[in-house]
Amino acid sequence: MRVALFITCLVDAMYPRVGQATVQLLERLGYDVDVPLRQTCCGQMHTNTGYADQAVPLVRQHADVFAGYDAIVAPSASCVGSVRHQHAALAARSGDDGLRRAAAAVAERTYELSEFLVNVHGSVDVGAYYPHRVTYHPTCHSLRLLRVGDRPLRLLHAVRGLDLVDLPDADVCCGFGGTFALKNADVSAAMLADKTASVLSTGAAVCTAGDSSCLMHIGGGLSRDGASVRTVHLAEILAST
Repeated sequence: MRVALFITCLVDAMYPRVGQATVQLLERLGYDVDVPLRQTCCGQMHTNTGYADQAVPLVRQHADVFAGYDAIVAPSASCVGSVRHQHAALAARSGDDGLRRAAAAVAERTYELSEFLVNVHGSVDVGAYYPHRVTYHPTCHSLRLLRVGDRPLRLLHAVRGLDLVDLPDADVCCGFGGTFALKNADVSAAMLADKTASVLSTGAAVCTAGDSSCLMHIGGGLSRDGASVRTVHLAEILAST
């Protein structure tokens, strides 16, 4: 199976260790992982802020770069959601039927990390060891757009040494939402305060999620509050031994 890492912009620019952990994990499970150097932004931020026409060249680049792979894995439900739910529509908007077919074909082979591990690899025990008290935040795109369900929780339950505690109001948004946090700063800050209070109430040492963007937001709030709780991506926990 030819597997590619779709690293995503935020991971590549700010959290490269998440991409490294994803590759380390997949290689430990027996996969040869390519990291195509020509990959770029998937165009989600353009599309979500109303620049659909400007996103089309990025869709074309993405479809071309990942065309030859059996599976494309990303440590981001948000970006996988864009590939699955926006790319074909953007291609259709452009009037290029060949691009629409190519984008749809790549989308069918694109997986968020927990989806790939459970659905394709077929196991929840990935040989991880992480002796910490952890709580899990299900990000909006993973919960509502991709519907990953309990896959991340099943993976976490199988990690040796990990004490998984439920997060109160887990399905409530953390308030990030990309440009939402900038355009609606006061509302975003109030939502974040509720989320960090829920995290702190668990007594967990670590808050994890499948999206670096949400972890950046939550981690910033915890840091400003002087809390000792760390935010750690799901891939980093699953890569730990």
